[in-house]
Amino acid sequence: MKSKNSKPQPPLDDLDRAILNEIQSHFPLVIRPYAEMGEKVGVSEEEVLARVKRLHEAGIIRRIGANFTSRKLGYTSTLCAARVPPEKLPHFAAVVNRYPGVTHNYLRKHRYNVWFTLIAESPDRLAEIIEEIRKAGGVEEILSLPAKEIFKIKVDFPM
Repeated sequence: MKSKNSKPQPPLDDLDRAILNEIQSHFPLVIRPYAEMGEKVGVSEEEVLARVKRLHEAGIIRRIGANFTSRKLGYTSTLCAARVPPEKLPHFAAVVNRYPGVTHNYLRKHRYNVWFTLIAESPDRLAEIIEEIRKAGGVEEILSLPAKEIFKIKVDFPM
């Protein structure tokens, strides 16, 4: 199923795929990472940068940046589920998306139709934010389902 925000994607060749694999799984922590990637895949630093720019402009690469282990930094997280009437969906989504601690926000076909993940400094702050979202979003109930144990929190898309 395509997202409403999907746009036609340019075809990926083997070099694009090799570069994407390097970026997502083996990004080198060196002064000139794109030069090192170029050496690995057999092209110049300039070619890697040009392709990364094209893939970014096409929306295939959303961002390049660090991912932190929030728990090791003292943060806590929860999965939230809300029952949002259809007429309130755009407003509710906008309210949720205002919070920088929201990492994902999805519409689902379920009684609890909006699911989002939230990270904050403490369980108390999580509860405060959820209540702010509930009130500002105009919904009666948001379930908070904190993780008891994390089994996996990584994704790689082998190209």
